[in-house]
Amino acid sequence: MLDGFKKFILRGNVVDMAVGVVIGAAFASVVGGLTSAFLNPLIKLATGGGEKFSSLQFTVRGVVFPLDNFINACISFFLIAAAVYFLVVLPVNALVARMNRGEKPPDPTTKKCPECLSEIPIEARRCSHCTQPVLGRAA
Repeated sequence: MLDGFKKFILRGNVVDMAVGVVIGAAFASVVGGLTSAFLNPLIKLATGGGEKFSSLQFTVRGVVFPLDNFINACISFFLIAAAVYFLVVLPVNALVARMNRGEKPPDPTTKKCPECLSEIPIEARRCSHCTQPVLGRAA
């Protein structure tokens, strides 16, 4: 039972999906920061209103654009992405590589034509692309 669970968890799709969910949540905070830092002030600018903030900001025609929320969201996104990559993706990839270390790669089923370099079946005696005769198994 645990062996099946381990195989399920270590499949690439599950880990990729988990990473996507975490990155998506971090990206949502970046979008939220972008909205509060730029879109809301643009709406205030269009409607003629404005509000002073005591944080990192710039002002256009009396409308304040606070940058601290957006910068914090970007930094959070990159920190979360780096943490997920270094603490989840790299260890899982190393574990999967270690598990697959003893497996022999399958025998090739195709070879390259010496004349046109097209992929042809390994047992072919003539290239189907250029009709050049091909000798032996390894061309």
